Amino acid sequence: MTVKAEVRDGFKFRGGRLALDLPATMVGRLGATPRDLLATPADLDRWLVAAGLVETAPGATEGNLIQVRTLREALYRLALSRAQGRALPDADRELINGFAALPAAPPWLGEDGRARLFGDPRGLLAGLAREGVELLGGELSDRIRQCEGPPCAVLFLDTSRKGDRRWCSMAACGNKAKAAGFRKREKGG
Repeated sequence: MTVKAEVRDGFKFRGGRLALDLPATMVGRLGATPRDLLATPADLDRWLVAAGLVETAPGATEGNLIQVRTLREALYRLALSRAQGRALPDADRELINGFAALPAAPPWLGEDGRARLFGDPRGLLAGLAREGVELLGGELSDRIRQCEGPPCAVLFLDTSRKGDRRWCSMAACGNKAKAAGFRKREKGG
């Protein structure tokens, strides 16, 4: 599912696909103190709504939270492997395939005319895993990038014509990197 790059309800949606946005719920992944935005089942409900997967919170459980964190980390490692041109980790590949094999939540047309999914969080995770399988194993897999803005670890789908996008967001990481480069040049370094 393609999503517009933005921040909704405190969650970053800059990956271009929800399978890349889910790993972004671990903020500061490369720093000393990463922060999990999916700390509670209520946080998972908020993310599912913010992602546009459901209209109302599905009532996630502690078990769903454990499942989504497991899927999130597998998606991160798999997408990072693709971005770095490395082989896909077998355990993560098997895990995502297992989630993708679960019954997915069926789509339905909402009152606002938008397509959404209907079902429990486990079925929604199956849909995310399927999207991940299609992305990681499809034509666009060589367009998965990791943001070059330190310490950002956001993975994104490079849809630029030349395939040379460097940052998850020009407004966020891109501007910071360009400003830092300017300051360095001004100092003569």
